[in-house]
Amino acid sequence: MSTDKLPFLPFALPEIGEEEIAEVVDTLRSGWVTTGPKAKRFEADFAAFLGDESLHCIAVNSATAGLHLGLEALNIGPGDEVITTTHTFTATAEVVRYLGADVKLVDIDPATLNISPAAIEAAITPRTKCIIPVHYAGLAADMTAILDIAQRHGLKVVEDAAHALPTTHAGQMIGTLASDATVFSFYANKTITTGEGGMLVTRNADLAARAKVMRLHGINRDAFDRFTAKVPSWYYEIVAPGFKYNLTDIAAALGIHQLKRARAFQAKRARLAEGYRRALTGLPLILPPCAADQDVHSWHLFVVRLSTEGVAQRDAVIDHLFRLGIGCSVHYIPLHLHPYWRHRYALKAEDYPASQHAFERMISLPIYSSMTLEDVSRVSSALADALAKGDMPC
Repeated sequence: MSTDKLPFLPFALPEIGEEEIAEVVDTLRSGWVTTGPKAKRFEADFAAFLGDESLHCIAVNSATAGLHLGLEALNIGPGDEVITTTHTFTATAEVVRYLGADVKLVDIDPATLNISPAAIEAAITPRTKCIIPVHYAGLAADMTAILDIAQRHGLKVVEDAAHALPTTHAGQMIGTLASDATVFSFYANKTITTGEGGMLVTRNADLAARAKVMRLHGINRDAFDRFTAKVPSWYYEIVAPGFKYNLTDIAAALGIHQLKRARAFQAKRARLAEGYRRALTGLPLILPPCAADQDVHSWHLFVVRLSTEGVAQRDAVIDHLFRLGIGCSVHYIPLHLHPYWRHRYALKAEDYPASQHAFERMISLPIYSSMTLEDVSRVSSALADALAKGDMPC
C-alpha cells in the first residue's frame, strides 16, 4: 500500500467548531477567565444533559481531580482498601494512594474488558470501603452487579466514567445510577473536550458541599460569589487543607458547546465503529463488544485484539501501521506491570490472566468524530495488510 500522498492519520483529534471558538473569545473579552459564570453554566448544562437537574455537578480541572475529591469526601483514608481494575490508567488508582489508603487491583471480564464483578466480590476484606469501576472504552461496566455487591457489603461506589459520555447501562445514563459519585473526563482525546477538565457528579448533597470546598484550597466561599457580590464580601475562611482543582471559564466555554454536540459526536463514532466492524470481520481479530440493544456505547476507543500470538506480533502490527502513516495506541499497559504498583503490592502477571492476555494482543485504532469512513477503510486495509505479513520484523 503506497502512502506517498496520504497525510498522517492521528490516533485522536478533537473536533472544535466556531461556536466553541466564539465562546472562548467572549470569555477572554469578558474579563472573567478563571472559575466563574461559564463554569457555573457548564455545570448546570451538564446536569440537564444527564436528564436530572437535581444532580450536583462540580466542574474540575481533570477527572483525576474529580476522583480524588470524591474519595476524600467519602472519608477514604489510611487503613482503608479500594477495589479497582488493573486494566486502567494509573489515575484511577493513584488517587487512592493520595489519601493514604490501599488499592486492591482485580482482573477483568475477558469479553468486555471491564472489571469483573466476581473478582470484586472475591477481593473484599474487612478493610474494603469503596469500589471504583471503570467503563472501559465507553462500554458500561456491569453496574447492576457491582451496585448489588456494594449494597450487600456496605461499600461506596465511585464510577470512573472518563470514557463514558454518553454511555448508558440498562437504559439509564452513566452519571445517574445509584453510585455515590461519578467522574467524567474532558481531556483532549475524550468524547467531548475542554482541553483539560472533568466533572464530578453526585446526588449526595454533603459530598457535593465537601468537594466544592476542597476544590479550591478549602475556602468556604467561591471566588466568583465573593467578587461579584453587590456588597463588600471579601471575607472568607479556610475550613480544610484543600486542593487547586477548579475548572477555568476558558475551559468551560469549550465544554458548553462540546456538550451540545455530544450526541452527534457519539453518533459519528458509532458509525465509524460499525464501519470498522464491517471491514475487519473475517480477519484474525477479536472485535470490541457492542452495548446491549437498549444501551449506548460512547466508542471512546475501538480496541481490537489479535486472535493468536502475542506481544511480538502486536508490536510489529503497530510498527507497520505507523510506517503507513496511521497512529494507534494500546489501552492499557495494566497497572500490575508498572514498577510502582508491582513492587508496592507484590503483583504478578499470572494473577491477572484476562488483563495480561488482552494487553499482549490489543491495539487501539483511531476513532474520533472528524474521521471519515474513508479513513476507516484506510486503517482497515492497512491492518489487513499487516496481518497478512507473517514475516513482519518482530
